[in-house]
Amino acid sequence: MTSATLWVVATPIGNLDDFSPRARHCLDRVAIIAAEDTRVSRRLGCGAQARWVSLHEHNERSVVGELIEQLSGGADIALVSDAGTPLISDPGYRLVSAAHDAGITVSPIPGPCAAIAALSAAGLPSDRFSFEGFLPARRSARTSRLQALADAMATLVFYVPARDLPAVLGDLAGTFGPDRQATVARELSKRFETIRRDAVGALAEWAAADPDQQRGEAVLVVAGHRVASDVESPGDRALARRLAGALADELPPSRAARVIGRVAGLSRQEAWRLVQEDN
Repeated sequence: MTSATLWVVATPIGNLDDFSPRARHCLDRVAIIAAEDTRVSRRLGCGAQARWVSLHEHNERSVVGELIEQLSGGADIALVSDAGTPLISDPGYRLVSAAHDAGITVSPIPGPCAAIAALSAAGLPSDRFSFEGFLPARRSARTSRLQALADAMATLVFYVPARDLPAVLGDLAGTFGPDRQATVARELSKRFETIRRDAVGALAEWAAADPDQQRGEAVLVVAGHRVASDVESPGDRALARRLAGALADELPPSRAARVIGRVAGLSRQEAWRLVQEDN
């Protein structure tokens, strides 16, 4: 390891056997460990010689300056979160950004990440996905956010406290439709790990009926909206384009896009793109 490096270190999301030897070695070697909650991270059983510094969402702005000074003076620092990969819905962005601004080397030590683990086991398209983090706690704000995502073509990944699964899945069924495919991945790598794929309406009923599914932490992976590439044959795609051209000659573009979307099962964005191509 070189001096004056900020190491971004992934730690287990549940099973401690997922803690890599390289990550453990790093924590045993650095001068400072910046941890979201030092009490949680000390349970990893390493970093005995390091100085532990608390870095969380409420103090990150005030702590960054001191840590950059230490890095500039040649002290290696490891950044860890309570579980998984730092910065993924966890603090640390300001420290990493400031290190880059100061010309300090930033190097990741990859490892567990709940979002990626869930996506890999979800059985849903993974060539394009959007990580959306936590949804708003208030139902009105949550519904508004889901409505904005309803036509997204990429697979969507959310973090959800398991106690909120019935409510979130119910709101998903109301905005995306009850037949949209989704996967609940709860307590990943832990004793009571549960991974279940079904339509969101069925998942909402399942989560509401089983109190055990409302314990711990969950990742929710939701299939994207049907897109043009999902049309079954090249002939169907050609037909959709011809329809777009004909309607664009007869209707205002916005109305033509709405009609194409309903007839062809396309998102508003994709239908609008087809209309624009023929203008």
